[in-house]
Amino acid sequence: MKIYLASGNLHKKAEMQALFPEHSIVIPKDEDIYFDPEETGCSFLENSLLKATALWNIVHQPVLADDSGICVDILNGVPGIFSARYAGKSMHTGTPDGHKIPQAEQNRLLLEETNEAVAGQSDSVRSLRSCRYVCAMVLYVGKDRFYSAQETMEGRLIQTIEEARGKGGFGYDPIVILQGTDKTVAELSAEEKNTVSHRGKAARILHRILNTLSL
Repeated sequence: MKIYLASGNLHKKAEMQALFPEHSIVIPKDEDIYFDPEETGCSFLENSLLKATALWNIVHQPVLADDSGICVDILNGVPGIFSARYAGKSMHTGTPDGHKIPQAEQNRLLLEETNEAVAGQSDSVRSLRSCRYVCAMVLYVGKDRFYSAQETMEGRLIQTIEEARGKGGFGYDPIVILQGTDKTVAELSAEEKNTVSHRGKAARILHRILNTLSL
C-alpha cells in the first residue's frame, strides 16, 4: 500500500519506511506536491492531526503524520512543539522573521539555557537535566477517520556542547543521552533507535492498527 508521509524530512521518510517495510512510504515532494501547512496547534497531537488532514485532503489516500520535539523538564517542557524553531532563551517559539537557525546553534543554545536553569540547584545534575522526546503520530485513512498514538523516549541532556557526539540521527540527538545508557541518541544505529525511539514506538502501534483495517 502507498502511504503518504506528511513531511519533507528525508530522515523521517527513511525511519517510516523501515517501520512500515511492507508499504511504500511517499513524501509530497516525491510527487511534486506542494505541502507546507502552518502548524498552529497547541500540542503535538493537534499539529500532527492538522498535517495529516491537510495532506489527506490533497491525496485522498492513507496518510501518516507526526509532530515531534524535545521537552526539557527544568525548562517546563521547552522547546516542546517549537523544537524545530527554537532559537534560545529569549526566542522559545522562533526568530521574529521566522528563519530557522542551524541545528548546531539550537543545540548549543538549549544547553546554555538548561545550564543557567540548573545553576545553584541542590538536586543532582543528572536528575535536573532530564528530558524526553515526544512524538504524536496520526494515521489518517478516510474522511474524519483516523487513529493516533503518542509516545516518548526518555533521556537527559549532556552538560556542554563539547560533549556532543554521534553521527547518526538528526536534530538534538547528539546532545541527548538515552535513559539507562551512556550513549547519545546520535550514537545509536538506525535499528537501535527505531526500537526505543518515541517515533518508533508510536509507529509500531499504528502499524498494528493498520494491519487490522480494510482499506
